[in-house]
Parts: sequence; structure tokens; C-alpha cells
Amino acid sequence: MAMYPRMKVLQPQPFDIVDQGVQIAGVGSGFEATIGLRVRDGNSQQLVRDFVNTGGTGVLGNFQAAPELPGVPDTPDGFVEVFDAGGADVPANMVVVPVVFGEHLVPGYFGFALRTVVQGDTLSGISQEAYGDASLYLRIFHANRNQISDPNLIFPGQQLRVPMGNQI
Repeated sequence: MAMYPRMKVLQPQPFDIVDQGVQIAGVGSGFEATIGLRVRDGNSQQLVRDFVNTGGTGVLGNFQAAPELPGVPDTPDGFVEVFDAGGADVPANMVVVPVVFGEHLVPGYFGFALRTVVQGDTLSGISQEAYGDASLYLRIFHANRNQISDPNLIFPGQQLRVPMGNQI
């Protein structure tokens, strides 16, 4: 029989592209009905820390929050951490979710277009179509690090996220 986790993050999912107001939601239980939320960049630098009320004393409750990042992160990737902030030196029941920071990829980030790779596509070619500048291909590479390890190696059929912003 599978056990239900004491802390479950429903949003963001691993490798989601997140906004400056990082939407965090899930189900959990914490000491005195409080859990901690933390967002770190790829260098493990803490960007923001917050607390939210949820279930306590063994009762699991829904939680949601949207801590605002203080600025554009220094790295395109980072982590959302959700944990029982029970006062111990080491947080309990910590869940760590890898994320991508949209505002780092493109100024004014508001979402992404989906692009299915076809024979002959390159990231620089897709970048030229999307942004009018082939040299901005790293935006697409970093948005898809969960499925691309080499920017020169993409395959027909891959569905890529092309981050969009109001200052392309």
C-alpha cells in the first residue's frame, strides 16, 4: 500500500518555467500548522523565503502562495523548497522542485510557445524565427534543459518551450 507523503508540491512541477511571483501550491502538514517556502537560484543563493499556514498536528491541508522574487535571478535555473518549518535546525519533510526562471530567459516573460522540432531545425534557427536574432538560442536551450543537454543536438519530434516576453 502506497503512503501519502506528508508534504506534496503540486505546483510548480519539475522544470516548470516560473514567473517573478512564483506560484507554489500543494498539500502538507507542519509544526503549528506552518510550512516554509524558499526559492533558490542555481548557485543555491536564497532569493526569497516565506511561510504559509496549512494543516498541522498530523492533518494535511492545502496551501498556496506566490512569493515575489526581489529581482531577476542570476541563473536561469533554480529550486523551490517546501518544508516543515518546525523549529529544528534541519527542516523536516523537505520537497525540492527544480525550476526555470522565465524573467532570466527573456525580459517581461509572460509564457512560452510550443514548437515541435522538424528535420533540419536548429535552436539558432528557431531563435531567429521567434526573436529575430539567432544568437538568442540559449533562451530556448535553458528553457528545455530537462530534455536537451547539448544545444547542437535536437531531434525531430521533440516539443520545445520557446519563452516569450514583452521585450523580445
